[in-house]
Amino acid sequence: MHYRGRFAPSPTGPLHFGSVVAALASYLDARHHQGEWLVRIDDLDTLRERPGCAAQILTTLEHFGMHWDQDVVYQSQRLHLYQQALEELRNTGLIYGCNCSRKQIAKIATAGIEGFIYPGSCRDRNISQAESHSLRLRTNNLDTRFDDRIHGAITQRIESNIGDFLIRRGDGIFAYQLAVAVDDHEQGVTDIVRGEDLLLSTPRQIYLQQLLKMPRPAYAHLPLVTNADGSKLSKSSDAWPVDTKEPVTTLNHALRFLGQQQVRADSVEEFWPRAIRQWDIDAIKGVMNHR
Repeated sequence: MHYRGRFAPSPTGPLHFGSVVAALASYLDARHHQGEWLVRIDDLDTLRERPGCAAQILTTLEHFGMHWDQDVVYQSQRLHLYQQALEELRNTGLIYGCNCSRKQIAKIATAGIEGFIYPGSCRDRNISQAESHSLRLRTNNLDTRFDDRIHGAITQRIESNIGDFLIRRGDGIFAYQLAVAVDDHEQGVTDIVRGEDLLLSTPRQIYLQQLLKMPRPAYAHLPLVTNADGSKLSKSSDAWPVDTKEPVTTLNHALRFLGQQQVRADSVEEFWPRAIRQWDIDAIKGVMNHR
C-alpha cells in the first residue's frame, strides 16, 4: 500500500521544539518512502484551544519547509464521522453510560500504567446514554499486541491495565481515542510516527480499529523532548515557541535529537532533499538506549 503519514497537532499553543521533532520525523519518514504527508488539526477540545494557534502552527510548518499533501483537516468539522462510529459501537452492545466523576474514581481505583484503572463501577448499572453522561467502551483482558518500529513488541491487557475507557465525555466531546482511530482510517493513513507519550494509548486505538473493522496502521513512537525536571515539553505547559529565525539550525537540532546525521545546507530548500535521503529511523533506537 502507498505510504501515507500524518502530523496531528492540537491548537493549544504554538509549536515548540518537541513538536518540531515529531513533525520532522513524520515528514522525513513519509518522504523517505516516497509517500504522502497530511496535516490534521486535533481541535476537538474547544476549552483548551487557543484562538489563532491553528493558523500559527500551519505558518510555522511552512516556514520550516514542511509542505503537506491534500487539504488540512480539522477534527471539529468531522463530528458526524465520530457519531457514525459511535453508533456502530453501540450495535456491538459494548457501550454503556457512566456518571462517575474523576474524584469518585480516584477514591476507589488502583493506579495503572496511565492514571487510574477504571474499576467498572457503571458496567452493569444500565445508566442512560444521554448527552449528560459519559460513554465508556467495555474492554476485555485479552492481550493486545503490536510491533512498534522503534520500541519493538508491545503487549497490553486493556481491561486490567487501563479499564473500560471513555468514548464520549460527559460534556458531549468525543474522546481522543475514538476520533483518532476514525480520522486515521478515513484519511487512509498507513504509518503513524508520533511521540511516545501516546505509546500506551495505541492498544486502545487498535481495539477500536478491530471493533470497527478498520485496517491497522504501522506505528513508530519517538522519544520525548523533556524539561529539565524530566516532564514532557508541551504546549499546555507554556513551553517556549520554536524559534523560526534560523530554521535550518533548528531542524538540525531536531535531527541530532533523533540520532540522525547533520545536514549542511544554507536554506530549507537545500536541507530537505539531503535529510530525506539519509533518514534512518533505526538510528533512533540507539539514541534511546543511551538516555
